[in-house]
Amino acid sequence: MAEQGRSDRSRRGGSERAGAPQPRAGGARQPSAKGSDQRFQQKRGRGPERNVDRQRGGSSARPEQNRLERRVDRQRREASEPTSRPAENARPGLARRKNEPPIPEGVDSRSLHAAVRAELRSLPKDLAEIVAAHLVVAGQLVDDDPELAYAHAEAARRRAARLPIVREAAAETAYAASRYDVALSEFRALRRMTGSPDYLPVMADCERALGRPHNAIKLAREADRVGLDPALRIEMIIVEAGARRDLGQDHEARRILERAVARARPEDISPVAVARLRYAYADTLLDAGKESEARQWFAAAATLDRDHETDAQQRVDELDGFVIDYDEDDGAGNSATHEPKWGSPE
Repeated sequence: MAEQGRSDRSRRGGSERAGAPQPRAGGARQPSAKGSDQRFQQKRGRGPERNVDRQRGGSSARPEQNRLERRVDRQRREASEPTSRPAENARPGLARRKNEPPIPEGVDSRSLHAAVRAELRSLPKDLAEIVAAHLVVAGQLVDDDPELAYAHAEAARRRAARLPIVREAAAETAYAASRYDVALSEFRALRRMTGSPDYLPVMADCERALGRPHNAIKLAREADRVGLDPALRIEMIIVEAGARRDLGQDHEARRILERAVARARPEDISPVAVARLRYAYADTLLDAGKESEARQWFAAAATLDRDHETDAQQRVDELDGFVIDYDEDDGAGNSATHEPKWGSPE
């Protein structure tokens, strides 16, 4: 039972998650936001124009005159009041809502990738600064406190939902926080906005996490038709195999992975992606009772997994009977460190 639990963790927490398209600041794919500035300016400009039209069209009516007088009186009162109110109240979208997390002091938006900053330039400067700060904090927290990271990403989304990078941050943090329904909705929106098929693997994994493996398999078939980058193709294969296992089709899952392992060469594809593929294949072999073969492929994965994206070496040690028990109180078992991947240039 413990072994099965570890297998589940490796498939959901270790394998498929790294297959999510990277909206990190260093990601090569940063969709263009061309035209969003014009749409935003048009939206802001229509409100006052409608007010002017109403005033012109109904200036002879007494109710309109009363409203105009009240407006003038209010403006006079506001002009006589102290000007100590925050400037962010001047325009909707700048003020922080009660349920939004505050931006910590000292956040430097210059840590965002240049492509992200370029996309944010389509916003007014003061608004862009707030959105950028929320994105920076979300990237810093996504591994350690995904719920708070999602809250920051959602604060950015409320202000700039038309920007793909903002929607991608919301999708990634929702995924990290296990809000798979929200993540799936955001990834679907991203695909419509960008036209990119790169989101298919993580969409399929969200479907699987929501208990819909058949939908995950449908997305895998769609990915076959559109074609994916080799590394993303590997991630989709891993997710598809996991969906097959969810349906009790262990033999088919093993066949899919075996065929992919035979074709994947680390000199042609990212070594980390190949390591994850070998890990997934080893996991299916172990579940089938083929321990010696499983050990071979866990070891093969470990040789490529220099950054410890998986626990392949630990699995080898367990199969060899080499297990270390740590005292939970002495902190010895918490020596591993994890570098944040989101929000910093690659």
